[in-house]
Amino acid sequence: MSAISMEGRLAKRSSEEKPSPMSNSGGSEGSLDRLLPSVSTGLSPRKRTTSQCKSEPPLLRTSKRTIYTAGRPPWYNEHGTQSKEAFVIGLCGGSASGKTTVARKIIEALDVPWVVLLSMDSFYKVLSEDEQTLAASNDYNFDHPDAFDFDLLTHTLRKLKQGKSVKIPVYDFTTHGRQKEWKTVYGASVIIFEGIMAFADKQLLQLLDMKIFVDTDSDIRLVRRLRRDITERGRDIEGVIKQYNKFVKPAFEQYIEPTMRLADIVVPRGGGNMVAIDLIVQHVHSQLEERELSVRAALASAHQAQPLPQTLSVLESTPQVRGMHTIIRNKETSRDEFIFYSKRLMRLLIERALSFLPSQVHVVQTPQGEDYEGRTFHGKRITGVSILRAGETMEPALRAVCKDVRIGKILIQTNQDTGEPELHYLRLPKDISEDHVILMDCTVSTGAAAMMAVRVLLDHDVQEDKILLVSLLMAEMGVHSVAYAFPQVKIITTAVDKKVNDLFHIIPGIGNFGDRYFGTDAPPDWSDEDMDEPAY
Repeated sequence: MSAISMEGRLAKRSSEEKPSPMSNSGGSEGSLDRLLPSVSTGLSPRKRTTSQCKSEPPLLRTSKRTIYTAGRPPWYNEHGTQSKEAFVIGLCGGSASGKTTVARKIIEALDVPWVVLLSMDSFYKVLSEDEQTLAASNDYNFDHPDAFDFDLLTHTLRKLKQGKSVKIPVYDFTTHGRQKEWKTVYGASVIIFEGIMAFADKQLLQLLDMKIFVDTDSDIRLVRRLRRDITERGRDIEGVIKQYNKFVKPAFEQYIEPTMRLADIVVPRGGGNMVAIDLIVQHVHSQLEERELSVRAALASAHQAQPLPQTLSVLESTPQVRGMHTIIRNKETSRDEFIFYSKRLMRLLIERALSFLPSQVHVVQTPQGEDYEGRTFHGKRITGVSILRAGETMEPALRAVCKDVRIGKILIQTNQDTGEPELHYLRLPKDISEDHVILMDCTVSTGAAAMMAVRVLLDHDVQEDKILLVSLLMAEMGVHSVAYAFPQVKIITTAVDKKVNDLFHIIPGIGNFGDRYFGTDAPPDWSDEDMDEPAY
């Protein structure tokens, strides 16, 4: 996409609608509003970030509709390795040029899942006491490249582009410091990174797939900054104007405006220029189409006729275990009996899984005053993560044998149009990267959902050899898929069936576990991996 051809068309529109210069009227909110051009954005009050994380609902609300930034399709291949990075759009422009408005309009027009809006404002450096004093008197230059923590910003954007979980600092513009709680953001199909110095660092530029410069008249930018800093940041009008003349305007001319030549697209008038936004959206859609994957089809054709991996542990098929399988596999079994015997199997399965956790010798003294050489868990914590909804039924068994265990949840569902798994929701405990994780799902067919769940844990920096996948029933295909992609993950199950039919049902199988357990009706063409029973 040529920056020259785009700029030519957009500059022509800009010359036809030149905003009025700033008048000498007073500094009240009403007068500020009158100075702004009447562009209807249709947006709710702006937010600095929009992302998928546990502290915010995964959605973007506008006056027209609600966009759910969820349903993330696979971002890895059958080998379990990342095969597509997020598409990163860099938005640069002067202070109050409308970068966030442009970003939100792009998000609304894209209508794609898992979009992250990352603001450079979050990455201001922590000020020293002397710098705090200067900031309080509007004498600290927040519009200089040295004001930003580019090392942290580059590291964060690189990890986010790779699909990893990141923590974003929350900057308080009233106190000029970072809040104690950082915000967790994870994964994206599209990342929109906006900031006044978005093009000022060479390493940052290398991470941007598309560079957009928002070009807005300086008078309009000043008026917007006045309104924002007075109403949102508690500043007085004299201080805002002082800071603008001393730092903002010179910084724009020295550091920001020259980077316009690096842009692929220049957008005059910001969020009001829907022609530019439509062209940007078309280009992004074409890029995303080129990155589409078909993981499920690859899994179905891979690893056939291979011996079962050594990382697999199957519960011994004792008469008791065999008898319980006979009951829960029988289509005539009542729901009460199905639940009762499933719970019995789950308890045995969890007990078996715990035996694979690391332990160390621990000597205690008995009530008789004698030493007993036993063993104790050798690790920081144990966390259970259930793949909703069926995996949630295994949580009581885990809680029954692990006191105070932490629980996380992941919702993965099949897209009925593409047949691919999609990540819709996750809630993981804090600092899960330090834990041994027991990943729970009741049935595993192709392994697609289990692989996605493992990939999520890895993206949150959980070590692969600390993940245990537990399932009541697995198909050989699913075992091979998970073991091939993640050879250090321990797989524990009560039984392995050999076949999966054309609809990806396990044969002979157990039916739709979630529907049988919860007493809900399965759709006519149910699969172990469809709808509310996303158990691959």
